[in-house]
Amino acid sequence: MTAPSGHSPHALSTDGIPARSAPVPVAATATGRARRTPRLRVAVLGAGMIGDVHLRSARASGAEVVGVLASTAERSLAAADRWQVEAGYPDLDAVLSDDTIDIVHVCTPNHLHVGQAVAALRAGKHVVCEKPVATTVADARLLAETAESAGRIVTVPFVYRYHPMVRELRARVAAGGFGAWQLLHGSYLQDWLLSPESTSWRVDPAAGGASRAFADIGSHWFDLVEWVAGVRVAELLAETTTTVAERPRPGGRTFQGGAPSDAARVTVTTEDALAVVGRTTEGVLVSVTVSQVSAGRKNRLWFELDGAHASTVFDQELPESLWLGRPDRTETLVRDPSVNSPDAARLSVVPAGHPQGYPECFENFVKDTYAAVRGDRPEGLPTVRDGLRSARLVEAVMASAARRAWTPVHDAAPTDGPTREHEEPEERQEHEERQEHGGHLR
Repeated sequence: MTAPSGHSPHALSTDGIPARSAPVPVAATATGRARRTPRLRVAVLGAGMIGDVHLRSARASGAEVVGVLASTAERSLAAADRWQVEAGYPDLDAVLSDDTIDIVHVCTPNHLHVGQAVAALRAGKHVVCEKPVATTVADARLLAETAESAGRIVTVPFVYRYHPMVRELRARVAAGGFGAWQLLHGSYLQDWLLSPESTSWRVDPAAGGASRAFADIGSHWFDLVEWVAGVRVAELLAETTTTVAERPRPGGRTFQGGAPSDAARVTVTTEDALAVVGRTTEGVLVSVTVSQVSAGRKNRLWFELDGAHASTVFDQELPESLWLGRPDRTETLVRDPSVNSPDAARLSVVPAGHPQGYPECFENFVKDTYAAVRGDRPEGLPTVRDGLRSARLVEAVMASAARRAWTPVHDAAPTDGPTREHEEPEERQEHEERQEHGGHLR
């Protein structure tokens, strides 16, 4: 596929959605009664754990999943049979040459994301790209620029934004009840790499990138806190640690457990855990601990926002409630769409008292993505601009840890959310077009 030529009329707005995208029309009958909107057709790249999540969410959102591309042609056929889809593609070119596909979900190892996503955009597809969207800022910027040139939507699954109580909290922050921020702090803790026998392709920097724990899960924490609190971290100090010096050579699916006892061992160069201290553009102190080696912690994303008048806590493992504190009282607010904010109510797919969690977050994110493809502008939809912001945070964290010094975060101008783009002061880097996009996926 060749790159689009000339200046594109499809300028991205501040929310990262093309200002003039081409919505899918709703047909009408001769009697004026609307026909059912045609189903969007989707292909999934990658048949691992997260690919399964995308598959279920796409189907729950009304799309037709027509095919899958895995790491080999044989695995593609096996995945197509397992998923009950019509096509197991032999390579990426076969996906891109199918003009009936509207959206490509990129769910592959990190180093493949940008090449596949850029190729899909140049083939006229919209893209849902797993995070990190790229392993370097330069490549993340290339993806954002390509989306703008193509006039296509790229969304990124920062799906914890889609907990209804996160939306409730953001609405309360916007209403001004907390006062000026005093301190923003928290943690994101997992234990799936605690054992020296546990491994994943994410451990290999050639596949996962130079950062592991921060790029994989710390990025979620920063996206959520910046978006909810309406802040930007302008500078930070990071310290990383690798607690397991050697692991089995990667080769299996994420979260599948230990490797065979005879597997060759490799030196680990990516971080198992880290601590980050930062300052926002307004000077507010921010701190977070991120770990993939904390025993008993499965997926504990937790943050506290302390304001001059009130504080609040959100715990992703208890996502149906918020803790609210004032000097004279504390309370727990539970999800109830009859009294919650309009956006929280919009994302409540079951009545109060019936728990919802991560699957519903992902489904609501995909539904909003498909709504944007059809021409809507859903509130809080994370786009490629948020992926670029995350890449800049990863870059700053790794640079700070290497230099053991405070490091600025580019694109940190004041904003009411993390989706507004600002030009960097440094000169733009030149990018060579990726050639490896036709290769097989893990």
